[in-house]
This record gives sequence, structure tokens and C-alpha cells, in this order.
Amino acid sequence: MAEHNTNHPDRQQPKTPPNRVGLLLINLGTPKSCDSRSVRRYLAEFLSDRRVIELTPWLWLPILHGIILRLRPRKVAEAYRAIWIEETDESPLRFYTHRQAEGLSKRLTKTPHKPVIGWAMRYGEPSIPDAMMALQQQGCERILIAPLYPQYSATTTAAVNDRVFDTLKALRRQPAIRIMPPYYDHPAYIEALAESIERYLSAGAGRPDAIVASYHGLPQACCDAGDPYHEQCAETTRLLRARLGFDENELQMSFQSRFGPKQWLQPHTDEALSALARGGAKHVAVITPGFAADCLETLEEIGMRYRKRFHEAGGARYDRIPCLNDSETGLRMLEQLVLQELGGWI
Repeated sequence: MAEHNTNHPDRQQPKTPPNRVGLLLINLGTPKSCDSRSVRRYLAEFLSDRRVIELTPWLWLPILHGIILRLRPRKVAEAYRAIWIEETDESPLRFYTHRQAEGLSKRLTKTPHKPVIGWAMRYGEPSIPDAMMALQQQGCERILIAPLYPQYSATTTAAVNDRVFDTLKALRRQPAIRIMPPYYDHPAYIEALAESIERYLSAGAGRPDAIVASYHGLPQACCDAGDPYHEQCAETTRLLRARLGFDENELQMSFQSRFGPKQWLQPHTDEALSALARGGAKHVAVITPGFAADCLETLEEIGMRYRKRFHEAGGARYDRIPCLNDSETGLRMLEQLVLQELGGWI
């Protein structure tokens, strides 16, 4: 009688009891190091995704490999070096995503049938396939996928989902999967943002002339094609204004990080900040509600480049309100979100 091959990874029995529940936190991605080679590898993976760049490959890939990956990595590496966490030798996004997973695990210690919590990056390491395999090897037959994007976009949430289901295609024994929906209007999220602003205002900085809610930009064509991102950003801002009792001048909405010649969502954050300064605003604060954790875009772009632009336009004081990261407020919000989505499983 022929023997069954028990060494195939997909046939290995988990070392722990089966039927456990897993939770996988997923954020965008990060280079492994802040040198040009690592950044080039990361950008190649990121910018090759058809969800991110919707041009046909025969048109886009020669531009990517012939121009962008020859010129851009050095500049991006310099930006990463300006924010790199030397103590742990990692990017802030990787640092905070890991700490969010650890903090959430501690908060759920007393939860009956506590889930096994992992974390991954859509681009870079730890990869989604590796993280899902690790959860399966710990006996997880049901996994909640939690994309850490408050507002849905095909360029972010859908890209995560694509990778998750591509991973499932390679498995003979597939776990049951749930996907946490975008949480742009969830009361726990709005409350966490409001508390972070109130904490900033109560710290003695004084009331700024305006607070700018800056979201990551998106080509206008994406929204014209049906992407709900812009309307979800607008709803987050509207709910946050209502919670704080602010008007449209006190809490303004804008979009950052545009790239390339296409028309992107407006107003642009850098231009909005310059306009505020030219209009007489001396003190502004910027919050980034579309980011679950501080990263290159919040620390280097918002925290450094846009600060300089505001000052050059005549502004005096510029404050950056940190992302929720692994703060008590942020972890409490994540706990509420995942427990809601794990209903019936734990």
C-alpha cells in the first residue's frame, strides 16, 4: 500500500488543538531597511500591484522599471532615514503595527476563547501568506482579516483582500475567513479621533486657528469609477466635526501624497496649509484620520515637509497630532471593532 506524504506543508497537522480563532491585523507595507536597495524592492512590489496603478502592464511596467525604480528609491530612502527607528531598526509603521497586535493581545487576555493574534503587511514583511500560515499552524480554522484602513479604497482594502484570497487558492485546507469592514463611521473610531484632538487641545498648546484633517490622496478617476473613498473621508470628517462641535473652518478636510500627472482629490493638503498661512493663520494643527499608525506619510510628509511649507508661507506654529498608534485610546477602539466582528466565533 502506498504511503501518504505527511510532510507536505498543507497536510501537516497543527501542533496545537484545532478550531481556534485567529485575528490578522494588516497594514500597507514597509521596506525592510532604509537603504536604497530595500526601498527599491518594496516600491517594485507596491507599484506593480494593478490595484495601486491601474494602467495596463505593457504601458506601466517599462515606466516603473525604466524610470521610477532608477530614480525614486534614493529619494524615498532618504525620507525613511529621517524617521527610521534606530533602536529597533525598523520603520514606524512596522513598529506600531507590531505593538498594536501585542497591545490588543493583552487587552483580550480575559476574553473567552481568546483569538490568536498576528500581523502582516500587504507589501513587504511579514507577508500575508506567511502570517496566515503561522495562524493555521497554531490551530486557527477561522480567521478574521482586519485591514487597518478606516476608509475603503480599491487601492488599499481591496488589495489586501486580493492577497488574502490568492493565498487561499494555494491551500487545500482553507480556514473560514471574515473581513473586517471599513470603520470610517464607527462610533468607537470617531470617539477615538475626538479624544486625541481633545487631548491635544488640553495639553496647553492653545486653540489653533484651524485643524486640518489630512487623508491620503487618490486619483479622481478612481472615485469617478465608483470608489467610495472620498465620500467616506467626508463622512468621517462630518462626524468628527459634529462630535467636537466644530464648523468647516475649524476642522478642514484635505488630501496629501499625490503622485503623477493625473488629477487627484482636492483640496491638496500642502496647498491648503499655504493658503491658511497666507490668509493670516499663525497656528495650525494637522491630524491624519486615514492612517491607523504613524508612517512615512504622517511623519516625514506631514511632520516635516508640510511644516516647512506652512512656515515659508508665513505661519508660526505647526502641530502634528499623532495617529492613534498603540495608545490606550487606539487599542480600546481596535478591541471594540474586532470583538464586534468576531461575534459568534468567540
